[in-house]
Amino acid sequence: MATLRDPETGCPWDVAQDFASIAPYTIEEAYEVDDAIRRGDLEDLRDELGDLLLQVVFHARMAEEAGRFAFGDVVDAICEKMIRRHPHVFGDAEIADAEAQILNWEAIKSRERAIKSRERAIKSRERDARDEPVHPLDDVPATLPALTRAAKLHRRARRAGLPSAAPAGDGLGERLFALVVEANRAGLDPERALLDVAERFRATARRKDRT
Repeated sequence: MATLRDPETGCPWDVAQDFASIAPYTIEEAYEVDDAIRRGDLEDLRDELGDLLLQVVFHARMAEEAGRFAFGDVVDAICEKMIRRHPHVFGDAEIADAEAQILNWEAIKSRERAIKSRERAIKSRERDARDEPVHPLDDVPATLPALTRAAKLHRRARRAGLPSAAPAGDGLGERLFALVVEANRAGLDPERALLDVAERFRATARRKDRT
């Protein structure tokens, strides 16, 4: 990637890219990994994971050029995070079962969100948030697919003891959110459920078109 990004001898397309222009490719590659898994094609999964890894390398290289961090820092950060979030494996904490681990994981993430939010606020000098509580819904990415984001917001609200019923009203959005709540309570992924139906619709429509 360093060779591809070389201003003098690299690829003009790669040199011209920045974080924003590469972000859509990163998302696309993640979906292609998911597609290979759904099809059970492990050879394709190997290739798609390589494509996804390339996106990580690409972003890390651009950050290194900007003097911010390098690929090794990315690896170190995720290793530190996994150790921090598994105190029952790497420390002395005791976790009874998978459900207890989920609760512990959320508690650790909540503390991490609070620290990160305060650091961002202090850096931006917009406000001093050192003693201000951080809302558990604040860092759910707005760029997630709508159904996925709604499901994540609802699950996090429920775990935090916040109101988690579907918003009142009879509009299309409210009805969709009510279905997301129903899916969460049933332990289903609404995004996956809709994708499955969409694929069955495509296959059925193709068969009928041939007859």
